[in-house]
Amino acid sequence: MIEGVAALGNFVLFLFAALVYAIAPPYKPRLLIRQLRTIGAESFFLVALIGLFTGMVLGLQGYNTLRRFGSEGALGTVVALVLVRELGPVLAALMVTARAGSAMAAELGAMQATEQIDALTVMAINPVQYLVSPRVLAGVISLPLLTCMFDVIGIWGGYIIGVGLMGAPSGPFFNGIAQNLGSHDIAIGLYKALVFGMVVMWVCCYKGYHAARMATGVSRATTDAVVLSSVLILAWDYFMTAILL
Repeated sequence: MIEGVAALGNFVLFLFAALVYAIAPPYKPRLLIRQLRTIGAESFFLVALIGLFTGMVLGLQGYNTLRRFGSEGALGTVVALVLVRELGPVLAALMVTARAGSAMAAELGAMQATEQIDALTVMAINPVQYLVSPRVLAGVISLPLLTCMFDVIGIWGGYIIGVGLMGAPSGPFFNGIAQNLGSHDIAIGLYKALVFGMVVMWVCCYKGYHAARMATGVSRATTDAVVLSSVLILAWDYFMTAILL
């Protein structure tokens, strides 16, 4: 029990140190830009592809369900609300975890195993500020942007299937979105994306940074990072929905 409490304390202090060093000089914008490219730009295609197929599935299932009640005109509202409030931030975070988070945990784990992190300390370079803070900050910036792209592409995917293929009315699709999708709904999705971005980067960096220096240390750290990040994303999604709903 004492070891578990100590590990939880180290886990929280690691995040606190990363946030403090993110705003403390010296500033290294090149490291942040590099991580924005790795986490954000290079994840765009995967997030866009998942968003398109998610919207298409919602359009197909939503139309078949609403047609039973004669409410095909509400298809746009259903697709937009489900994507913006729930599926957008959650699925975007899971995709970033699978693509960027796992690579990040493996990279930091390999640096730990080859003693590169110790070498930074010997050279009087703070490894948390140099390696972790830019990644956490880039995740907090990138994930809301990826979530917005996911939502827009998903809505168009629902339109293509619901209106173009299934024959739902086109006018009510977008009119319903304009009338029923409010700023509060968009804010909920962005708040979730901000928290998820920090959680994913926090967990993946922590697991990689503290990987065991053995043959299976990197693989175990990568697996633990992806599993724990996915669980925390779903858990935080519930708690934030309960608070912000």
